[in-house]
Amino acid sequence: MGIDVSASFSFVLERASDVLLQFEAAAIPEQSILRQDRSLGEAEHVASIPAHDDIGQRIWVRTCGEFEVHYAATVEIERMAPDIATLDALDPHRLPAETVQYLFDSRYCPADRFQPFVEAEFGDTRGGARIAAIRDWIADHFSYAPVSTATTTALDSFVERRGVCRDYAHVLITLARANAIPARYVSCYAPGVEPPDFHAVAEVFLADPNNDNGGAWYPVDATGMAEPANTVKIGVGRDAADVSFLTVFGQAQLLAMKVSATNTAEPLT
Repeated sequence: MGIDVSASFSFVLERASDVLLQFEAAAIPEQSILRQDRSLGEAEHVASIPAHDDIGQRIWVRTCGEFEVHYAATVEIERMAPDIATLDALDPHRLPAETVQYLFDSRYCPADRFQPFVEAEFGDTRGGARIAAIRDWIADHFSYAPVSTATTTALDSFVERRGVCRDYAHVLITLARANAIPARYVSCYAPGVEPPDFHAVAEVFLADPNNDNGGAWYPVDATGMAEPANTVKIGVGRDAADVSFLTVFGQAQLLAMKVSATNTAEPLT
């Protein structure tokens, strides 16, 4: 069974500006794009470029006035989804080079400040068991509420004990990095998200049980709304700043947005 995803949004620019979009399901080994359709409004310039870690793509648009985006796709997921608590950690010196950047602080994730907290709260766990404990702690202590802004960091959310999926992901990423476990932000579509919207989960790098010397990325959603096997990746990054669906280098007003993700009832061929 596949997942049908769609996104439609529109915005208006007062003057000609550059816009960076990222909303399409990524064509990567763990998910296959079976069908897709995309339409963009009138633009002076349109160009696709590889996104962060070569997962998905971004679209440069230069335009003025009102601009509309319509996208729909059917995606089949083939992803490892082991019990996260059973996985071991990799010592930092064994990590692949491309994961090292995800150990460090980023714009919304000040991991260094949380090292005493993770040791005090989760010190009797290790690796995936610690990630599971962090996920459960966030789920138990946070309330889902639309209170965050574009400047809200994981520290702000930790103090407030509330936020949306973006904030849950930022806190989990921050606490994982504070424990020397690489963690990155994933923008995605996922059935069951309420209210329907672009979703965000964390992804952690832990040992691969099928490879004695290797590791793999595993999605973790502290909101409990997204199942790893039903999550359609759009892109990844250090935090939300790297994978916004709409980044405007100028002034813009969002006019409308509608996002959906549902399990398709049609047979896949």
